[in-house]
Amino acid sequence: METILVLILLLSPFAGFLINLLVGKKMTGRAMTGIIATTAVLISFVISLVFFIQNLTTGDVIQVDLFQWIALEEFSTELAFTLDQLSLLWLLFVTGIGALIHIYSIGYMKDDENIDRYFSYLNLFIFFMMVLVAGSNLLVMFIGWEGVGLCSYLLIGFWNKDHKNNNAAKKAFIMNRIGDLGFLIGIFTLGYLFKTVDYATLKEAVSTMSNPEVTSLLGVATFALFIGATGKSAQIPLYTWLPDAMAGPTPVSALIHAATMVTAGIFMVTRLNFVFDLTPDIQMLIAIVGAVTALFAASIAVAQTDIKKVLAYSTVSQLGLMFLAVGLGAYHIAVFHVITHAFFKACLFLGSGSVIHAMGGEQDMRRMGGLKGAMLITYATFAIATLSISGIPPLAGFFSKDEIMMTAFEHNKILWAIGALASLLTAFYMFRALYLTFFGKFRGTEEQKHHLHESPSTMTMPLVILAILAVFGGVISLPFGLSWLNGYLEPVLPGIAIAEHPPVGEQAMTMVISTVIAFIGLGLAYFIYVKKSTVPKEDDKMTGFSKLLYNKYYIDEIYNILFIKPIYVLADFSNQILEPLLKDIFRSLGTLVENLSVPAKKLQNGSVGFYLSFFVLGFSLLIIFLFLV
Repeated sequence: METILVLILLLSPFAGFLINLLVGKKMTGRAMTGIIATTAVLISFVISLVFFIQNLTTGDVIQVDLFQWIALEEFSTELAFTLDQLSLLWLLFVTGIGALIHIYSIGYMKDDENIDRYFSYLNLFIFFMMVLVAGSNLLVMFIGWEGVGLCSYLLIGFWNKDHKNNNAAKKAFIMNRIGDLGFLIGIFTLGYLFKTVDYATLKEAVSTMSNPEVTSLLGVATFALFIGATGKSAQIPLYTWLPDAMAGPTPVSALIHAATMVTAGIFMVTRLNFVFDLTPDIQMLIAIVGAVTALFAASIAVAQTDIKKVLAYSTVSQLGLMFLAVGLGAYHIAVFHVITHAFFKACLFLGSGSVIHAMGGEQDMRRMGGLKGAMLITYATFAIATLSISGIPPLAGFFSKDEIMMTAFEHNKILWAIGALASLLTAFYMFRALYLTFFGKFRGTEEQKHHLHESPSTMTMPLVILAILAVFGGVISLPFGLSWLNGYLEPVLPGIAIAEHPPVGEQAMTMVISTVIAFIGLGLAYFIYVKKSTVPKEDDKMTGFSKLLYNKYYIDEIYNILFIKPIYVLADFSNQILEPLLKDIFRSLGTLVENLSVPAKKLQNGSVGFYLSFFVLGFSLLIIFLFLV
């Protein structure tokens, strides 16, 4: 029975994908495409919830082994799935938030001519993400890993009539392939070292190893795996695809940025915590890259004027904080922030989509302002999510972000300072976005002002649910040793439930500091954008450091000079010189063979005696070569 339920859990979105792709709106009608897709994801959510309650009650892990997949000498692996505490948590918010995004999409995409194709891609995305988190070994994870990469390409470039969207899709696909090569190298290295990539067997093998050669190669494996994580979870240097992913429909941005694809790197590192714990140098590298990415992306978000670009760089920054946590060994805290981030970031993206929907496609905050009167529900939910991501107590984001800061404060004061500055900038740019969008006077056109309206209930209902979760989601892991989440994850992450907690005074101090930092960011944004009614300058009037931030430190241009242009030069050289040269060489060889064949044909004269003499001569040469040479 469990096997059947697991298969329904995984295959329900895939069935929705097939129905919408093969049958489509012509057979089912435009309205039914969204209903079919949403129902498919809701079925998976309900089954995930049933398994979660069962696991919560009994603690039993659900293991489904379908068949042996690969068997090569000592190495073997199965197509199998494991539903334990970690995978069940991920399944819950992937399917739960995924279902809300599907419901939202019914209203957001109702007029799109390719609505059936959109929902089929959305279902396929959920299917591959579930395979990624439910797989019991690295190769099954890799199927889901590549699948979400493919779906992100399809969804980012969904509106493919605009060539910019196609470029953004190709950029996401190629940059993820770079990271995926690292992920593959890591998988192959672990498979070579331990003859398995199954999590349970791998954990047992790692715990009993003593070979120094294995220890050194383990560092290579974890470094390669981290490269894979930087690609999927958008960390320096492979982060530039994520802001460009805003080219897709806004619900797609919410799905990619909130609860699915970008959290895959965090999930992978957390799942392999027992491997990463044995390579402390790589862990420190992860923490440093995470902290630097958090600050770097936050500084860029401060100057962006596109509301979705602000949220995109915010995602990169928040992922950096999660990597800071896993790099310091606080995997449970990273998981906590993944969950709260899924709540408030999905709410923010869907809220921005509601604004863009009301503004007729306008995304520039310089053309907005004063929207709270016309869009009260969108404003209220966006404000709640902004308070949460900024770390204002007692909302969910405060608790998860404070735990990251407290961990950094314990381990490394420099990394804590970098994280604290990133948190300050987070509060500033998020309230900047809130004030520019909903406060002050309306700065759009008269036509836009005339059409301003609140979004339909299919769009506002998910916003309300996500806003509630952004408020109360933090109760799953309260400070001062009151964390339910730590106890729940203890079987997967041993020791966290009974680990020593910092002194109460130190915890209180970091909480106060985090709160003060958040209010400083809030106050600065209020003073600049409400009191002084400042509006960002037009693109051609920006100067100095603000122009540098607006242009994202020109990283894309630097990558273009260092990598893309040399590849084009090499391609031109191959096309104009190397390829014609090779053609001439092979054409000459063909001509030579053809010319030699003319006299050789004369040897085929039909004389049996002539053929026998050549046979004897060849046989004699063979005997001489075998026995005398």
